[in-house]
Amino acid sequence: MKNSTKFWMCFAGTALVALGVLCIVKPDITLISAAWVLGCLTLFAGISKLIFTFQTQAFMPNSGTRMLSALLDIFFGCFFLFNILGTAVSLPVVFAIWVLVEGLVIAVQSFDYKSVGFQYWWVVLILGICGAILGVLGLKNLDVTALTLSTIIGCAIIANGLAYFCALLGIKRFEEFIED
Repeated sequence: MKNSTKFWMCFAGTALVALGVLCIVKPDITLISAAWVLGCLTLFAGISKLIFTFQTQAFMPNSGTRMLSALLDIFFGCFFLFNILGTAVSLPVVFAIWVLVEGLVIAVQSFDYKSVGFQYWWVVLILGICGAILGVLGLKNLDVTALTLSTIIGCAIIANGLAYFCALLGIKRFEEFIED
């Protein structure tokens, strides 16, 4: 492999690790950046959905529903982008509510597992209840939720950066294997 490619992989890995540390150290900037990315992705998804709806409305049913969904995505994408601080402040609330609702859904679904004879249905129930409790705690302690969300984002970015370094070591191993 070219040395320039290895250099750029090393550079990318270093940059990702540094960015991940920055996300952990500066949670406010992380939430603002996440809000901006959320706005861009939502807007892009809405535009894509709208184009898809126009291209398929002649032969796919429910194009009105898809159109409404696309327009809502575009609206919310614009809202997120033009209200970055509001979106950044609301992300911990949305995250906590999502964890709460998902935990409740998982807890309720555990009884479906029980009804079909799944032996460890109670583990699913306990995990769902734990998720719901964490969601409630997140709503009660939004500053901790914001910090936790930033830390999760930062750790994920650091993990990606470290993966680049591992890939570099793997590439060296492939090169040694090929030379032998």
